[in-house]
Amino acid sequence: MKRLIIGTRGSDLALWQANFIKDRLAEIGAEAELKIIKTQGDKILNLRLDKLEGKGFFTKELEEELLGGTIDIAVHSHKDLPTTHPAGLTIAAVTEREDPSELLLILKDCVDIKQKLSLKTGAMVGTSSNRRKAQLLALRSDLNIEDLRGNVPTRIQKLRDENYDAIVLAKAGVNRLNIDLSEFHVEVIDPTEIVPAPAQGALAVQIRENDTELFALLQQLNHQDTIDEIAVERKVLNLFEGGCHMPLGCYCKKEEGLYEVWTSKAETDEHFPDRLFFRVESLEGLAEKIVAKFAPERKKPSKVFISREIGEHSYFRKALEKNNIEIEGRSLIRTFPIVNVLDPFYLKHIDWIFFSSRNSVEYFFNLKPVLPKNVKFGVAGRGSEDSLRKAGHLADYVGEGGDIDEVAEVFADLVAGKTVLFPRAQDSLLSIQKALKPDTKVVDLPIYETVIEEDVDQTYAEVLIFTSPSNVDAYFVENLLEPGQQVIAIGNSTGKKFEEMGVKFIQPYSPDEIGLAEAVFGIDVK
Repeated sequence: MKRLIIGTRGSDLALWQANFIKDRLAEIGAEAELKIIKTQGDKILNLRLDKLEGKGFFTKELEEELLGGTIDIAVHSHKDLPTTHPAGLTIAAVTEREDPSELLLILKDCVDIKQKLSLKTGAMVGTSSNRRKAQLLALRSDLNIEDLRGNVPTRIQKLRDENYDAIVLAKAGVNRLNIDLSEFHVEVIDPTEIVPAPAQGALAVQIRENDTELFALLQQLNHQDTIDEIAVERKVLNLFEGGCHMPLGCYCKKEEGLYEVWTSKAETDEHFPDRLFFRVESLEGLAEKIVAKFAPERKKPSKVFISREIGEHSYFRKALEKNNIEIEGRSLIRTFPIVNVLDPFYLKHIDWIFFSSRNSVEYFFNLKPVLPKNVKFGVAGRGSEDSLRKAGHLADYVGEGGDIDEVAEVFADLVAGKTVLFPRAQDSLLSIQKALKPDTKVVDLPIYETVIEEDVDQTYAEVLIFTSPSNVDAYFVENLLEPGQQVIAIGNSTGKKFEEMGVKFIQPYSPDEIGLAEAVFGIDVK
């Protein structure tokens, strides 16, 4: 085969991507050289991307040279490609996806760890993405989001020059360029919290459709799981008839044989996004099912009961009120401290402290503990993480998803051979403790107890959310489910209660307000 010519943009990241493909080709016996091509997106730097005419601002010129025969291969960030290809071109290979998380880089004097995302009140955050803007404002409506253009090093320099308090970048690009970020406070935002752009982190290798010999060669670079996952994401984008400026995030990953898909969509960058989570065995028809859930005519619940008070400005309240869903929030239990003074002995040789609930965080810090200097914190999920932030501490480990058994397994490996303190409810199921390895020392600290309310009123809401096993016990002393009422259970132990009762339930992916909003949005009522 002749020496191949790879067309690429001239930015550091584009050159890294092109050289990555060049090196992969060399491994399979094909020689290649690079040709740098300027695109419209590179030339026009004074306008927001969504103000430019047409589509494919970073791809059109590369595609024209491919069709003209002056290059053989174009390498693209897959998320930059329009969902429809020019006639005569095809994607011959997709490489394994890099981590699709977002990175939030914050100037150190603009950090406030007590707040979500560690950003101070009213911080100015740079991003040119409508998707990121809508999701950031949903989490923190006080933020000021300003346009940010330029390649990755240019954006970072603008932060360094204090034009912004923080900026958002794709983690994949920063990883690929191996940039030192030690001068900033860095928050990694999980793709289940801010949903990435369709195909974020994947590379697309584009060639002429009639170049069959090259197509056959490039199959050796393909990563099938990535191809399957991003096909769903890009089909969702295509069905919504959205370009890369639609405030749409879609992320699919394969986990233990099942496909998990998160979708976030807003009308504009200023609107609160709707969110949806699916866990399915097959990808067939999945994109269509996702898009159908966002149809304005779909009948959603009109009222949701939840067994805890919901704050006026909470994410969950905003997500439901946007869809005209009424919330009936009332706790069916009361909690009381059972420890008023904390013996310093408990904390003397502690390596880790693990919190499985918001209550355990709040009751523990009410005791005003004097903590060892290098103690680390683990939490069961994002709700406990937020409570820990309010107490002035960042979590070193945050359990992902609502399956406490999986969280326990990962945490057990992390703390093997260490000493772990567990501030907890008196009737806790000790799920994490039971999973620990034999060489891990447990310091047990029951600090509060739960008492169920008597004479709990029945609710006639279409959806009932139970936040703990105690709330289930309190409600079902006298009440039964009405026909058609659907149940959401937060956490495994709550779910197990319903399994024992023979009641079908939905379990959100994450036991926090985002997970709850996703679960409620996914429910159809008759």
